[in-house]
Amino acid sequence: MRSDVIRVYKTVHTWTGIIAGLALFIAFYAGAVTMFKDTLDAWVTPPVARVQVFPMAQAPSVIQQTLAAFPAARRQFTLRLEPKGQASLSWRERGKPQRVSTTLDAKGHLKTHIRGLSDAARFIDILHMTAGIPGGFDVGMGVMGVVSLVYGLALVSGVIVLLPSLIKDLFVVRVGKNLKRMWLDAHNVVGILSLPFHVVMALSVVAFGLNDYIFPVQDRVIYGGTLDATIKAQNPYFAKAPAAPGFDSAKLLPPEQILASVKQRAPMFEPSELSYRGAGEPGATVFVAGDDPRYLARSGGFALLDPVSGRFLNAQFLPGADGTAWSAATSALFALHFGSYGGGTIQWAYFFLGLGGAFLFYSGNLLWIESRRKAERRGESIVVRQRPATYFMAALTVGVTLGCMAGISATLAAGKILSGRVADLPAWHARIYYAVFLASIGWAFVRGGARGSVELLAMTTFATLLVPVVSAIGWLFPSTGMWFESSTVGVDIGALAAAACFGWMWRMTARRVRTGAQDSVWARPARDAQNA
Repeated sequence: MRSDVIRVYKTVHTWTGIIAGLALFIAFYAGAVTMFKDTLDAWVTPPVARVQVFPMAQAPSVIQQTLAAFPAARRQFTLRLEPKGQASLSWRERGKPQRVSTTLDAKGHLKTHIRGLSDAARFIDILHMTAGIPGGFDVGMGVMGVVSLVYGLALVSGVIVLLPSLIKDLFVVRVGKNLKRMWLDAHNVVGILSLPFHVVMALSVVAFGLNDYIFPVQDRVIYGGTLDATIKAQNPYFAKAPAAPGFDSAKLLPPEQILASVKQRAPMFEPSELSYRGAGEPGATVFVAGDDPRYLARSGGFALLDPVSGRFLNAQFLPGADGTAWSAATSALFALHFGSYGGGTIQWAYFFLGLGGAFLFYSGNLLWIESRRKAERRGESIVVRQRPATYFMAALTVGVTLGCMAGISATLAAGKILSGRVADLPAWHARIYYAVFLASIGWAFVRGGARGSVELLAMTTFATLLVPVVSAIGWLFPSTGMWFESSTVGVDIGALAAAACFGWMWRMTARRVRTGAQDSVWARPARDAQNA
């Protein structure tokens, strides 16, 4: 391949990476964290606020009494299958940061429990989908769809740039004094080895993020204005059961009977919850969600049934059941993006791939910044003054990446610190994250990339260390209102390991600032060196 062609693709790869890199860093880092979303939810939920459980045999009575006492639950409530043949029933009140659960007392009367919601894991998941871009969820998803188009172009151009030396340098990471060479080797190895994962992420996010813009064009050009009705008719989330005259909640089938129907159709499918919509009203549905690790299934797999007749309304996304080629393709796309297959092994693999992706975008920015120094020298051994654009990108990279990581750690720890002390904890999660994130960017610009990186790494280390610390305080001093839960100790261990990594990075970065080349943006300013 001609060298001029390689240079063109290298330029394309560099600038597409710079444009998309920081938003993708946030998406990948937050996405890695949310691979353990359920565990995070349990970590920030006080044991006294957990939903109340009851024997599955009592489910019909609990449902009937709940719908009679709380009409608001008819809109949507969830019957979750708990271990040892137990179940729990809960729903979220619209517009309120709390969840209501019900059970029966010893006399068979309805007992209600209201608990506040943290929503920390959900907030981090939204960061993963929107990169925290302002303007609302739809705007953030649309922007990320465009970012992913640029991301796909960066992947293609990066592979083309590496083709001439791909076999020779595939597993080579040259550790030594030439730090730029080492970072480039690590960037290339991570990028090539995880390329299939990144291709899936890029294509799927384009589909997820831009569908609201693609569908109207399809509707006008291909479907003649009928696409919306077609989608709703085929989408299980919009389906409704045929209206039955004289319908009332007493006609709902026992949940065990609905589960038996699903098991008969997909014997290896393990249901986890039944979500009722419009219960006690004509057109009610029950959404049976679960998992079968053997299949690439959308959201783990699900089926939609009529809770009165037990008839299947949609089973095309039920693992192992007969479905259309379209449902199989969309199921595979969703499963490959979210890692909802293969059990814990895939979950951990996606966690590390997500962190690897975050490293890929961070290292790409560092390589661009460091390459400016080489370009300014023009091959001569002289000390050069970096351009303002290089200082700007260094500060922005440091502020965004470290602000994101510190913000996620801080808002997660706040789930235990503020629980029971504030009225709207979900709103506080957003406030804390954005306060840390924006303050980090501002600090990086004020202090510069070199000093800011050291100081913000210190903050990130302590913010992440705060996660196991609040659990330890809850264990030693439960009177503080904090708590420790042995079943979620993995969150504390993971945060402790992350804090150790950040601490190591803090130390190495401080050394680099002190001893690095003086014409690098990562060197300590001359006036600081003189004062020292």
